[in-house]
Amino acid sequence: MASLQDALGFFNTDKHEWYTWINLEDGEVYSNLQLKDETAIMPTEEEVNAKLVQIQWEQNRQAEYPSLQDCIHALLDGGDTLTDLQAARQAVKDKYPKG
Repeated sequence: MASLQDALGFFNTDKHEWYTWINLEDGEVYSNLQLKDETAIMPTEEEVNAKLVQIQWEQNRQAEYPSLQDCIHALLDGGDTLTDLQAARQAVKDKYPKG
């Protein structure tokens, strides 16, 4: 499951530790986010949510794609094995289409 911290890592990549939490008791949620670096740019909640959706999509696909080992064996074996691999990859793409 993608976390807020995963999404925030894609913003202000030139800054180290650019954000912090206003109050740790309120949890690590967007509304509790505070800039730690005055030169950093605060992403909007919509930008962060869009990044979360993208990360989750990528994680879902990666988790269900055939393994690298399966891909190598399919390439070496060819024939039906390769066709099965292509079908498995397509099934994952169909299940998690690009948004």
